[in-house]
Amino acid sequence: MKKWLAQALSTTMDAKARGSDTAVDSQVRESCRQQASFGPGAHLGRRSLLRAISMGPAALALPIAPQAWAAAPRTLSFYHTHTGERRVVEYYASGRYQPDALDELNRLLRDFRTGEAIEMDAKLFDLLYGVSLAVGRGTFEIVSGYRSPKTNAMLRQRSGGVAKKSLHMQGRAIDVRLSGRDTRRMRDAAIALRAGGVGYYARSNFVHLDTGRVRRW
Repeated sequence: MKKWLAQALSTTMDAKARGSDTAVDSQVRESCRQQASFGPGAHLGRRSLLRAISMGPAALALPIAPQAWAAAPRTLSFYHTHTGERRVVEYYASGRYQPDALDELNRLLRDFRTGEAIEMDAKLFDLLYGVSLAVGRGTFEIVSGYRSPKTNAMLRQRSGGVAKKSLHMQGRAIDVRLSGRDTRRMRDAAIALRAGGVGYYARSNFVHLDTGRVRRW
């Protein structure tokens, strides 16, 4: 893991401990802006930020106790482009995923056409969290979350770009953009994390992220 990223995450921990979200956003963005060189071939020392998040300070050699790292909360902000719903959800706190928060996110990411919901992969939220650390905090604008088989089949009839066995149907994929951020930087940050699939749709201005095998398009 690049030293700058370890320092940025350490700064995040310190600032959060002081209760300063502004300091978190400002200092993480500054570290990324000064040190990161995201690009199609970029790798963060060939370790993913998500792996570091899950493994804690041992992976990053951070000067904080494992207990403190495990207790660090993770919060995401969402706006659903189809339903108009907004949510700010602390989905991870006190060293564990929060069941009520995950249920709330499952409902938010339901198939808005049919109303059906599924248990979303919590690692997908960690992927979003990692991207937000890399490019700067903001509100994730949801284009597509869970898709029922019926909806996926309908979309496949409309477009050849919809996979027959889409990970959207398994609750392992999301299509998003991040308010105020360049979707190309989102794409490059996600590719560098090497935590799953990354698709970039320039014309529609969104990025597909999933927790499947590492690939890009």
